[in-house]
Amino acid sequence: MVTLQKDSEKQIGQFVAEDYRTAAVFSKYKIDFCCNGNRSINEACEKKGIDSNVLLDELHSVLNNKGGESIDYKSWPLDLLIDYIEKKHHRYVEEKIPVLRQFLDKLCRVHGERHPELFKVNELFTASAGELAAHMKKEELILFPFVKKMVSATLSQGAVQSPQFGTVENPIAMMMQEHDNEGERFREIAALTNDYNPPADACNTYRVTYAMLEEFEQDLHLHIHLENNILFPKAIKLEQQFN
Repeated sequence: MVTLQKDSEKQIGQFVAEDYRTAAVFSKYKIDFCCNGNRSINEACEKKGIDSNVLLDELHSVLNNKGGESIDYKSWPLDLLIDYIEKKHHRYVEEKIPVLRQFLDKLCRVHGERHPELFKVNELFTASAGELAAHMKKEELILFPFVKKMVSATLSQGAVQSPQFGTVENPIAMMMQEHDNEGERFREIAALTNDYNPPADACNTYRVTYAMLEEFEQDLHLHIHLENNILFPKAIKLEQQFN
């Protein structure tokens, strides 16, 4: 009982940072673990009208299952985590965006008359594509190189020159705000697509597009989680060592 009470005050992001398999439980109850991972279990359950004990039981069931343990991203050095985010998640976004835009344009042309919601989905995804491209460049050119410099300086016991942006907390705050915007946009896309369930008259392209959109959102959740709940807090902590 004490553990349940203690865990109910624990932040969602902490659960997922410690074991990514818990993300599936939060997704099942439509609890945002990436952009809004800084809420406690109690807060999230109260907002959704869910019994926190039921949720905690499911979380503990996942955590106690030793099969298929998730990758321990939390233990990775920050420079390795950054390389992973760039090579896996940034590259994924760059590869999938042109394909999805092409498919969505086709769906609007062929099915838009019978399914006008497709135009709004296309508009939201196009906006997301532009924002994500700019967002990733800011990370790759400004934030990530500075974090890597701090890691190198720690290893060589050297100093770090103060960045033009003042403190690492400034670009991080901006990145987190942009993550929130994308999270909100994809919540809208999920609602418009009936949680990515294509209508009865959907052709193969329609079904593939919805499946790709759902996969894109899931990848984005992990991508944002790795930054918001692991990389960013550790980078802030690391910077404090140089002050």
